[in-house]
Parts: sequence; C-alpha cells; structure tokens
Amino acid sequence: MTFVQDFMRFITEGGVFMFIILAVWAFAVAVALERFKKLSYTYDVDGPSFMNELQRYILSNDIQGAIRVCSGSNAALPKVLKSGLKRANQTPEQVQNAIDATALEMIPKIEMRLSYLQLAANLSTLFGLLGTIQGLIASFSAVSAADPTQKAEILAKGIAVAMNTTAFGLFSAITIMMIHAFLMAKSEKIVNEIDEFSVKLQDLLGTKKAIDD
Repeated sequence: MTFVQDFMRFITEGGVFMFIILAVWAFAVAVALERFKKLSYTYDVDGPSFMNELQRYILSNDIQGAIRVCSGSNAALPKVLKSGLKRANQTPEQVQNAIDATALEMIPKIEMRLSYLQLAANLSTLFGLLGTIQGLIASFSAVSAADPTQKAEILAKGIAVAMNTTAFGLFSAITIMMIHAFLMAKSEKIVNEIDEFSVKLQDLLGTKKAIDD
C-alpha cells in the first residue's frame, strides 16, 4: 500500500501530463499483451519440426495427409504451406502464386499494431518533456510573485516536481521500446520461417514431381 500511495503521489504531483503518459503506457501494454498472445500462441509454430512432419507425408505421396496436418493448426506457416499443397499437382508457378497470395494475407496480420508501440514510446518521451516545460513555467511564475526569502525553496521544489514528467516519460518509453523489440523479433522469426519453408516446400514438391515423372 505504501508503494501505491507513493506512486499516486508521484503521479499527482507531476500534473496532468503524468496522467497522459500513464494512459499512453497503459494503451501500449494492452497492445503488447494482445500481440504477445497472437505471436506466441496463435501465429507461431516450431517451423523445422512442422516441416519435417510435412516432408514425411509428401515423400510418402500422401498430400492429403499433409494438408490435414496444416489444417490442424491456426499458425501462419501451416496456412501458407497449405495453400501450396492444395496445388501440389499443378505447375511450380501456380504453387508459388498460391503461397505468395496467402503469405501476403498473413504477414500484415503478424505485423499488425506493432507500429503503435513505437508511436507510444515517442509520445511518452515528448509528453514527459512537455510536462517538464509546463512545470518549469509554472514554477518560475510562482517564484516571481513569492516572498524573496522563500524563492529558492519554492523554485527547487517546483523544478523537482516538474522533472517527474521527464522521469516517468522516459520510464514509459524505455519499457515500451523493450517490449517492441521483443515482439518485433517474434514477428520477424515467423515471417522468416514462412519465407524459408515456403521455398523448401516448392523445392520438395518440384523434386517429387520430377521423380514421379
């Protein structure tokens, strides 16, 4: 309770911009939690293991079995590979077109709202600086009308309070940037696996078709 009380006093003393920064930080955390859930549990899959499983079905000439394996997952990679498997008996160009079309559909979903975190980090910093400037203006205005013996004390206290917004803005920006970097790494891993295993699937289907012919 002491920590909560100290934190609320810290927020209250900093002025209205502290609440704005807190709202920006809360928004960023909400976006990050939603993106973490999607990127970690919905769109992600163990790419190498999944591809090895598909390869066994394809080499056993069981394309429908491979398609069923893809249908059992909501991850991005299985959806992309499934579109290629559905055209396994068609030309390599048609297989690639199907894969590319599905990849173009999935990649924006993977990267969705990640740019909001970068914006939130920048806004936190800027609102922190703006709050500090506003606090300094208020402090100097109060000093100009204060008793000469109290001017130093009032100015020191006013500047200390004004710096609260800078400190909180930087804290918000740093935490959001760290979360953004982590989520970007997750999204890049998924996209890279789509690129890598799509090419491997096309090569595998082409090789199999050449052997069958």
